[in-house]
Amino acid sequence: MNVQNKVIVVTGAGGGIGGELVATLLSRGAKVAAVDYKKEGLDALVQKMGDKAANLSTHVLDTTNRDNVAKLPDEIIAKQGQVDGIINCAGIVQPFVKINDLDYAAIERVMNVNFYGTLYMTKAFLPYLLKRPEGYIANVSSMGGFLPVPGQSVYGASKAAVKLMTEGLYAELLSTNVHVSVVFPGATRTNITENSGVAAPTSAAATDAAKNFPMLSATKAAEIIINGIEKNKPQIFTGKDSNLMNKLYRLNPVYATKLIAKQMKSLLS
Repeated sequence: MNVQNKVIVVTGAGGGIGGELVATLLSRGAKVAAVDYKKEGLDALVQKMGDKAANLSTHVLDTTNRDNVAKLPDEIIAKQGQVDGIINCAGIVQPFVKINDLDYAAIERVMNVNFYGTLYMTKAFLPYLLKRPEGYIANVSSMGGFLPVPGQSVYGASKAAVKLMTEGLYAELLSTNVHVSVVFPGATRTNITENSGVAAPTSAAATDAAKNFPMLSATKAAEIIINGIEKNKPQIFTGKDSNLMNKLYRLNPVYATKLIAKQMKSLLS
């Protein structure tokens, strides 16, 4: 899908990859409906976009609220005139602890935001997209959605659910006008840990380990995602780590799992 003159909805737009997706889309001539649960993040986004904000509408919304999500398509159409695509980018991580130490409230919160929020958005907008000459759904999973990451096991489970739901949706919509992509970001420089209300590991060993993880900028990740959407790619990998670990995990899943476990060990100690 050529995004020029299309109306694209982006969740998690108040910062990180979501905010950069908005900027990239506007720079390519798209109109954007930016969705986030924090008004201050959306207000800052409008200021950052400057003159380009003329093609931007903002919508304060908690995507885990199914009833409110169901009202969103009509709200956006009232402001933008149409909806051509959605990018479900909103997501949070879990506390950096093992499953044995993870409380149920944290588990439910991660699943609600990452999986159910994505599902609610998909179901709310799909009937509208099917009526467009061309529609698009891009759901952001994670490298952790195909590769087990100790200390983020439930986060990974939520993103694996996004992966398989989106791949199933792709198959269901093959004969329609709606294209579908699942996105697998690798390590990216964002404030997702802070925005998730999660404390990052602070030990000296954890700090040293974190320095060894190659980090892609959110700007570059957004460019890769929009490039993939414009090429109708079913799978979009951002970052060399995501590409590499996808191939390694397919070739030797046990080796790949042990490799990640070794890298994550100091973050969990």
